[in-house]
Amino acid sequence: MRVEDAPDPVVEQPTDAVVRVVRACVCGSDLHPYHTMAAADGPAPMGHEFLGVVEELGPEVSGLSRGDLVVSPFSYADNTCEYCREGLHTSCPRGGFFNSAGVGGGQAEAIRVPQAQGTLVKLPVGEDSELLPGLLTLADVYGTGYHAAHMARVRPGHTVTVIGDGAVGLLAVLSARQLGAEQIILMGRHRNRTDLGRFFGATDVVPERGEEGIAKVRELTGGHGTRAVLEAVGHMPAYEMAVGAVRAGGVISRVGVPQYEAAPVGFGSLFGPNVTLTGGPAPVRAYIEQLLPAVLDGTVEPGRVFDRTVSLEEVPDAYRAMDRREALKVLVVP
Repeated sequence: MRVEDAPDPVVEQPTDAVVRVVRACVCGSDLHPYHTMAAADGPAPMGHEFLGVVEELGPEVSGLSRGDLVVSPFSYADNTCEYCREGLHTSCPRGGFFNSAGVGGGQAEAIRVPQAQGTLVKLPVGEDSELLPGLLTLADVYGTGYHAAHMARVRPGHTVTVIGDGAVGLLAVLSARQLGAEQIILMGRHRNRTDLGRFFGATDVVPERGEEGIAKVRELTGGHGTRAVLEAVGHMPAYEMAVGAVRAGGVISRVGVPQYEAAPVGFGSLFGPNVTLTGGPAPVRAYIEQLLPAVLDGTVEPGRVFDRTVSLEEVPDAYRAMDRREALKVLVVP
């Protein structure tokens, strides 16, 4: 992981904008290529969570002005196609993901944003606002945690298990509480993180893993398991715990990027007990306007997931700290 000088981004398409990055961060999913990408496959830009100030606009972009402070979802989309209208912005035919197809990353001084009009959301604060960390979570982790709970159809009175005490898991706890869950079991073993999970609304913490962890969840739920399981890790052991912790007729909602291709879905796992499997990459653009007011008025504080701040030059240290579990989520101030 290294910091390099790169050409300044410019407007390439009439629907583009160039945004000066004010805040960015390192995501747990950034650690996947950090672990697996070969040096021969690089160099590759990194980072998909950012907010910043609009510097340049393509001629077809309306509704935004130079100088606007904006937050961007981790994927860009036109916000007008049939998929976007259904809330599936990550499937937009004109959309895509940062760090691919010639589009740079958010861990940078500036970035080109395709489909800027449909992607960027103007924020009613200045770039010196103390709310910026919380607003930055709307780019990914808060919206992803909310997506997990929303897709699991969490309702008032429901029981929920959240697997994973990373930033997404903790904000899935917050989201489940917002949607009215009565019992929220957080499966995590890092005390500083699970304490934050309790602050966000977890009623129980299960540090055990595997069969022992499944048994503990069932003990806490009268032997049944929970109506919803929100899986925020992406590795096979987490999926297997989800299958073990969900009650008959329940829902497993996965938002951890899967690091496997095949998973049990047969009679003994999902089919027999009528368990629903859902989730996927969160179309966070669909949730920003809904989640924004509570961040602005301080009703929720999703920015608490940031426990370290670094400069752009220190980003390699941020990856090392998160990889070693020395930091939960690192805020980057270019």
